[in-house]
Amino acid sequence: MKPVRKAVLPVAGFGTRVLPGTKTTPKELLNVVDRPILSYVVAEARAAGIEHFIFVTGRGKGAIEDYFDHHVELEAALAAKGKTQMLDELLAELPRPGEMSFVRQMAPLGLGHAVWCARDIVGDEPFAVLLPDMVMHAQTSALAQAIEAYDQVGGNIVVVEPCPAGQAHQYGIVALDGQDGRLNRMTGMVEKPAKGTEPSNLFISGRYILQPEIFDLLASQEKGAGNEIQLTDSMLKLMGTQEFHALEYEGITYDCGDKIGLLRANVAMALAHPELGSAARAAIEDLLKL
Repeated sequence: MKPVRKAVLPVAGFGTRVLPGTKTTPKELLNVVDRPILSYVVAEARAAGIEHFIFVTGRGKGAIEDYFDHHVELEAALAAKGKTQMLDELLAELPRPGEMSFVRQMAPLGLGHAVWCARDIVGDEPFAVLLPDMVMHAQTSALAQAIEAYDQVGGNIVVVEPCPAGQAHQYGIVALDGQDGRLNRMTGMVEKPAKGTEPSNLFISGRYILQPEIFDLLASQEKGAGNEIQLTDSMLKLMGTQEFHALEYEGITYDCGDKIGLLRANVAMALAHPELGSAARAAIEDLLKL
């Protein structure tokens, strides 16, 4: 069984749910406390042992590539002023040579199409997909939990979590062949099921481990919901020949592609920050008194 070494991050979207903030700034570079959303996602993947990151970008997303590069003037200025801690934090974000690749999604044709654009770099090996607007806060990173599950059962892994009561019709919901513990075999997926018809209360939360055979299916996948090439449609086809397991991961997800989700992420990560936590709590308590 081949190890999971590569991760695909689809970053070409417009970020319309958080406009106007994303008019000139990529959604993935909006700040959560003191660093961009994307910084948290990359750190999660690095903690899981990912060796190669493949960013699927689009027009107007050049700032993402710049973020993971040297800023020579800024680094020189920090060094000259003796601000070594700030400089070290900047340098820690930089990739090792060959660790990151960037490919273009030439048209907004959906998540499935974005993943397909990475096919030549992924090659013939299993890979992770990380939705870059989902910050998943966990003691052991969400992707690390998924890779541990993959090492146990192989095949394909979909990370899930319970949806709020009465809201399953708003999510992509997994169907399970029984439910015993956190890792269970999947039998299907339903996108936004009608109320009362949901097969479980577990929704797909933005982390996947997929086998490379998905690329052949995506190549011929017809457009689905939203007139886009949907990753879940090809996953359902692949489920006919390969095992899929749903992993209910231990942690909390913040949807930073949503304005309230981004606010929640900022509050939660500020409170958890080792240096800013106490001051953040005091500031929040003061605001709540108004």
